[in-house]
Amino acid sequence: MNELSLPQRLARGVGKSPLSEQMAVAQEVVYGPIIDWARRSPFHTSVLGHSVHPLLTDLTLGCWISASILDLAGGSQARRGAMLLVGAGLAAAVPTAIAGAGDWAELTGAERRIGAVHALGTDAAIFLFLGSLITRKHGRYALGATLGLAGNAIVSGAGFLGGHLALNRGTARRTAAST
Repeated sequence: MNELSLPQRLARGVGKSPLSEQMAVAQEVVYGPIIDWARRSPFHTSVLGHSVHPLLTDLTLGCWISASILDLAGGSQARRGAMLLVGAGLAAAVPTAIAGAGDWAELTGAERRIGAVHALGTDAAIFLFLGSLITRKHGRYALGATLGLAGNAIVSGAGFLGGHLALNRGTARRTAAST
């Protein structure tokens, strides 16, 4: 019998957690109208044969990770580029979140609970990056870079849960798998 790895046990625990269920219920209340709209939006489509959400996450995360690389290795001459990347990542986060909300609206059970924790993590990262952008615009680059690093750390954990949903549980699939 194969034992589950620590990350797999973590994802399973999130899916079984009553606290995760409470988060899902709270998100339905807070985001209800947005979730309903997202489900009908062009960002919730089957045209690709899978969800557009994972594709959009690459753009968002790519911008944010690149900003942190510039922060760490680019010196003061990279500040403008890093700030631009943080802003572009925030702009990309909007359709990414809409697509994710539309997908989440169709989940039930453990997948719904895992998705709720994933969404909470990405929401926290978005607020950290918004704070990063604001502090950078006010000349506090070190704080902006620190907030960006914290955002990347949190979104990495949230991304693990999202990847688990899409890849291990197949929630991103829109059509039957072809052989």
